[in-house]
Amino acid sequence: MNLRFPKSEKLKSSKTIEQLFTEGKSITAFPLKMLFITEDSLITTQAAFAVPKRNFKSAVVRNRIKRQIRESYRHHKQLLTANNCKCFALLFLYIGKDKPQYEQFEKAIPELLKKLKNQFREIL
Repeated sequence: MNLRFPKSEKLKSSKTIEQLFTEGKSITAFPLKMLFITEDSLITTQAAFAVPKRNFKSAVVRNRIKRQIRESYRHHKQLLTANNCKCFALLFLYIGKDKPQYEQFEKAIPELLKKLKNQFREIL
């Protein structure tokens, strides 16, 4: 079980991120919303994390929330890659209004990944 989150799995392409917001589908498990698209050009599933500046003015708080989401994703990403050969571009968006506890992400991330996996299992 590989718990790393290498550079190759980080979504940095502005084109792909823009495409996520325009064409992507979403799944919600409070306090997170996950936007996703399937990408044939990707070698691995790539993920990005966002916290709106509107709700959290302090960069310190936004960065802490992103670190917590990233850590939870890193621990649970094998749920998505275990039996699925599809590659996705994922964007996790924090939609809560108050500072979260890490346990909230530990519940939300696996739920989102299982929903995504089940949705594509039905299609195939």
